[in-house]
Amino acid sequence: MYKVNEIFETIQGEGSFTGVPAIFIRLQGCPVGCSWCDTKHTWAVNPDLQVKLDSVMAKSAETEQWAAITAEQLLALFQEKGYQARHVVITGGEPCMYDLNPLCNTLHAAGYQTQIETSGTFAVQVPAKSWVTVSPKVNMKGGYKVLQSALDRADEIKHPVAMDKHIEQLLQLLQQTDISNKLIYLQPISQQAKATALAISYCKKYNWRLSVQVHKYIGIA
Repeated sequence: MYKVNEIFETIQGEGSFTGVPAIFIRLQGCPVGCSWCDTKHTWAVNPDLQVKLDSVMAKSAETEQWAAITAEQLLALFQEKGYQARHVVITGGEPCMYDLNPLCNTLHAAGYQTQIETSGTFAVQVPAKSWVTVSPKVNMKGGYKVLQSALDRADEIKHPVAMDKHIEQLLQLLQQTDISNKLIYLQPISQQAKATALAISYCKKYNWRLSVQVHKYIGIA
């Protein structure tokens, strides 16, 4: 059973799949504690706020309510809703608190591709064909360390930046990581102009890529 806070179809606005129609599965639960997190309603798993799937799908605002759902129920929901996207983004919260193999294998068997968005602070339990986006969270309130195993598994590393120290943190993380087959993105925190200028300068310096959270600029979920 997966604890799900939201399910919706939209356009992926970040990283390698920017512009791709996608179904987002937002899982409940995250102890990492990022100060700038824009989904803090997914942090706590309160048993008193467990609801039925219908209630989750009927949400009109962000809440801490969640539903326990199987992989098969999620697949049936996609078909019931008539979702056309074939790219599924599993995010959170921190999705790697869960073993995602059953969910991803079920989706792959039905013809979907999967992408995982994780902080890199939990072991990444996914099939080999899943695309893994690690957005490393360093020195956050929760005290979790970014795992080398998560960085090694990443297909892309998408690092949030606002100050030079964030670049220094990324460079330190990459020292022990083979990035020859990985894509490296810098993503300005909160669309700040200074953060964007900083990210652009370092993208040019290191031949990295820029991720600008397109969905926030155009005003979609």
